[in-house]
Amino acid sequence: MTWTAGAFAVVILGVAGVGAWVYQDLDGNIQGADVDNKLGGNRPENLSPGSKNILVVGSDSRDGDNAEYGKGLTTMQSDTLMVMHIPANREWATVVSLPRDSWVEIPECDKGDGTASDPHHFKINEAFAIGGTSGEVAGAAACTIKTVEANTGLRIDHFMSVDFQGFKGMVNALDGIEVCPEEAIHDEKAHLDLEAGCQTVRDEEALGYVRARYSIGDGSDTGRIGRQQEFMDALAKKAQSKLTSPNALYGFLRSATKSLTTDSDLAGIKPLYGLASEIQGIPGERLTFLTVPNYPREADVATDKANIVWQYPQAADLFTSLAQDKEVDKKRLEAGAKDPVYASSVRVQVLNGTGVSGRAAAVAEKLREAGLTVVGTGNAPENTRTTAVTYPQGLDRQAEVLAARLPDARAGQDQGAAAGVVTLVVGTDLDPDDIR
Repeated sequence: MTWTAGAFAVVILGVAGVGAWVYQDLDGNIQGADVDNKLGGNRPENLSPGSKNILVVGSDSRDGDNAEYGKGLTTMQSDTLMVMHIPANREWATVVSLPRDSWVEIPECDKGDGTASDPHHFKINEAFAIGGTSGEVAGAAACTIKTVEANTGLRIDHFMSVDFQGFKGMVNALDGIEVCPEEAIHDEKAHLDLEAGCQTVRDEEALGYVRARYSIGDGSDTGRIGRQQEFMDALAKKAQSKLTSPNALYGFLRSATKSLTTDSDLAGIKPLYGLASEIQGIPGERLTFLTVPNYPREADVATDKANIVWQYPQAADLFTSLAQDKEVDKKRLEAGAKDPVYASSVRVQVLNGTGVSGRAAAVAEKLREAGLTVVGTGNAPENTRTTAVTYPQGLDRQAEVLAARLPDARAGQDQGAAAGVVTLVVGTDLDPDDIR
C-alpha cells in the first residue's frame, strides 16, 4: 500500500532521533531476508553510483493478526508496490507507486519449493505470491525485485516490507490522523463506516480508510492510491511535529520495526540510522509522490476490465530519469499523460535486419504481448546492427510509444513510409527479451 512508502520515509527519518538506550530493543524487531543469491546475474546496471532505489512492499498477508481482512488468499500477498529513489546528492527524493493491477511480464522465479515459474503476464502483485510459495519473505521479495527491475530498468538496491498491523500501530502512536472525506464511505470489505467531513481515524478505521476501494470514487486501484498518498502526507507531517517526545517516538518506531522485514543490509537500527542521517535534510517540498502513468487495459483488450497498463512513452521517461538520477517534474509528467496513445492504436511493421532467421517473428510476438498491433513481418533490405523506428508524417506520437519500449531506440520520420504504419527494423543490438 502507498502508506508503506511514506511510512518508510518517516521511519528512517525518525530513527535519527532515537537514543542508544532503545537501539537493542528496536534492532531485534527487524527481520532480515537474504535475497542476493536469488536474483541471478541479469540485472540492470546502476547508472548513478551513490543513489539508492528502495522497493517498498505493503504486505497483504492474511495470517496471524491480519486474518480478519480476507479469506481464501495465499499467505504471501502484496498490495501496491512502490520504489523510493534517493539521489546521490540527497537533496530530493521521489516515491513511485506501481499499482497492484498493473499488467506486466513476470519473469521466471524460484518458487522456493524446488520448482520455478514460467515467464508470463499478470498483475504485478502476483510476483510476491509466486516467490513466496514456500512462505519465505526472501523468495517473495526476490521475485518482486526481478519483476520490478525487468519492467522499469531500475536497479533495486534495498527492499522493505511492512504489514497491516505495523501501519495501525504507527497511526495510533500519533493519536490518529485527520481525514476529510467529501462523501460518506461505507465499505464492507474494508470494514469501514465513515460519514462525510473531517474526523480523526485510528485503529481499524485508519486501515479501512487507506484500503477502501470499491465503495468510493471510481472504484479503481489508482483512485485509492491518490487517497493513500494524501493520508501519508498527513501522517508524515504529524509525525514530524509530534515525534519530538521520546515516548511517542519510541511507540511509533516499535510498531514500525515489529512489522518490518528488510534485505540483510538494511536489517538493523544502525543501517537505518545511517540512511536516515544521509537524507534527513531533504526538504518536504522535494519529497515527491507519483503514480506511474497508466490507463485501463480495456482500451487495448476489450475483454480485460480488471487491469491497467503503463502508459508509454511517459512511463519510460519517468524510469529513465530516475535511473539517471534526475529529479522528476510531477506537473510536467502528469500533463504529458493526460492524452494517452493506446498501445493498440500503434500499427507496426517488423522487419528483420539481423540475418537471424525468425527474429522478426520473435519481436512481433513480444510487441503483441505489450498490446501493440503488428500488421506484418518481413526482412529488411540489408542487415544492420542498430535497431531503428521510422514513421510517416502524423505518426510521431505512435512512433514514440514504440521506441520507448525498446532500449536505446530512437524514432525518425521517413517521408517515403507507408501511411498509417510505424516500421521497426530489428538490428542485432535488440534482444527481444529486453522489450518492455
